[in-house]
Amino acid sequence: FGSSGSGFCVLPLSLQTLASFVLAMAARYMILKDTVAEGAAVPEKVKLKITRDATLAKEKETAVAAAKKDHEEQRAALKNRTQQYEKEYSDYQKKLIDLRREAKLGGNFFVEPEAKLLFVVRIVGIIKLSPKPRKVLQLLRLKQLHNGVFLKVNKPILQMLKLVQPYVTYGYPSLKTVRALVYKRGYGKVSKQRIPLSDNQIISDKLGEKQGIHGVEDLVHEIYTVGPNFKQAANFLWPFKLSAPRGGFKCKRHGYCEMKGGDWGNREEEINELIARMN
Repeated sequence: FGSSGSGFCVLPLSLQTLASFVLAMAARYMILKDTVAEGAAVPEKVKLKITRDATLAKEKETAVAAAKKDHEEQRAALKNRTQQYEKEYSDYQKKLIDLRREAKLGGNFFVEPEAKLLFVVRIVGIIKLSPKPRKVLQLLRLKQLHNGVFLKVNKPILQMLKLVQPYVTYGYPSLKTVRALVYKRGYGKVSKQRIPLSDNQIISDKLGEKQGIHGVEDLVHEIYTVGPNFKQAANFLWPFKLSAPRGGFKCKRHGYCEMKGGDWGNREEEINELIARMN
């Protein structure tokens, strides 16, 4: 690394990232074993080289074993957490079914729990867009047509969505939809670059140390349940680049809830059908 005037830049690396980098390098490069003929005179420099290589080989063996053990432990822990998440999702659905039945038997109405998660899709391009909605769409990270993002349901977000309602459609995604989006079109933001989530290690390096998110299922759980680290998890995910929906839109000029029927606005649970056509 050079000084700031030499054209090189020093990127800040976390200890976990540095350790994984060193282990990867240790496993990747082969350390050659120098053999010396029996009874031959060995120069002092060759002796030093042989000693050094033996030390490096031992360090490599230790590093590879440690990395393998750590990887296996992390996989086992992730598998256990995934099973716990599945149980949590199924228990919640069973609880809702029981409450609905109880309300029906008692002749009462069951009020469905309020949604905590939104998925917002931009359905209009950049032509003839006034400055205020353009800025709000930029703040929501919806910079391109058919971009989509996960948002938390709260008052500031709902106020922002009111300002850009004719340009977006949104609703409450199901677990199946969240999982399908992350697995199929999930990209992470690593050093300001769009990196495909092809390995759990990418997520672990970025969100594992502080947020305790070590894999795709951890990420899906944090997003779907709107957990305490939702902000970091949602910001780590690059805005989803969806395709145009199969079968097309109905009428972008009109709202989804209008009598005539259209596309923009709140679709509630019907957003799942639209995402399935766009994913």
